[in-house]
Amino acid sequence: MKVINVLSGKGGTGKTMVSSSLLWTMSRKKRVVGIDCDVDAANLGMVLGVKITRRKEIETSEKAFLIEEKCTGCFKCVDVCNFSAIEKGDKKPVFNRFLCEGCGSCELVCPENAIEIKTVKNAWITEGASRYGFPVVSGQLKMGESGSGKIVTEVGRTGERVAKENKSEIMIIDSAAGISCPVIASVRNTDYVIAVSEPTPSGFNDLKRAIKLVEFFKIPCGLIINKFDINKELTRKIENFAKEKGLSVLGRIPYHKDFVDAAVNLKPVVVYKKKYREIFENIAEKIYSWFE
Repeated sequence: MKVINVLSGKGGTGKTMVSSSLLWTMSRKKRVVGIDCDVDAANLGMVLGVKITRRKEIETSEKAFLIEEKCTGCFKCVDVCNFSAIEKGDKKPVFNRFLCEGCGSCELVCPENAIEIKTVKNAWITEGASRYGFPVVSGQLKMGESGSGKIVTEVGRTGERVAKENKSEIMIIDSAAGISCPVIASVRNTDYVIAVSEPTPSGFNDLKRAIKLVEFFKIPCGLIINKFDINKELTRKIENFAKEKGLSVLGRIPYHKDFVDAAVNLKPVVVYKKKYREIFENIAEKIYSWFE
């Protein structure tokens, strides 16, 4: 099985649009599985009309808990907390679970052993089938919780199992925006990266950062320029950058209201408007030829 990661240096470039359209396109010829690793804002399943068949809570984060009967109110834990997660109460410290990062400093300094670090259920992983027949795995961080990178790792493990069960030939990962911890967790051990950019100053700048990340892991990479016609001069600069870096330009996608309408109607653009299928079929063929 070949693993393709679709990423972008910033949000709003059309990463999920590309992921969903490529999944639909490639599913016409290959057995595919979609993985949504944007656990802070998972929406791939919405676009693909996934019917959830399995949902489980996972524990990838830790929090500090006070054992009140042991606490003597020395407040040493308040002084050592770098996240302002512990405040002085009337007689005992008060813990804010939303600010606690589970670092364990408070547990170390407590002279009465009145603090315990426990794992907490901080996310869900869902499995299901899209309305187009292929499986999709998603992760979703619970509100106010942390640990996105670890959740992405667990989503990847679940995706590998689902892919094996379905004898998938291609896995497409819809990564989070940016280059933060969840992106790093999703990029590792992938065979090919598709970087989606747009011809805007911020889009180009963040693309450069994303490519540095890909180069660090030494992963082959291709580039898709979305909304290429809103600034053709900057599009040429992005293409020159790709040439300097030895990146192939897999495709250029125009700007049109059709893409907004497709998102509003929760459909891949290649399903919503057939005229865009040729663009993604050409992209898919270039990826197939690279794997060969």
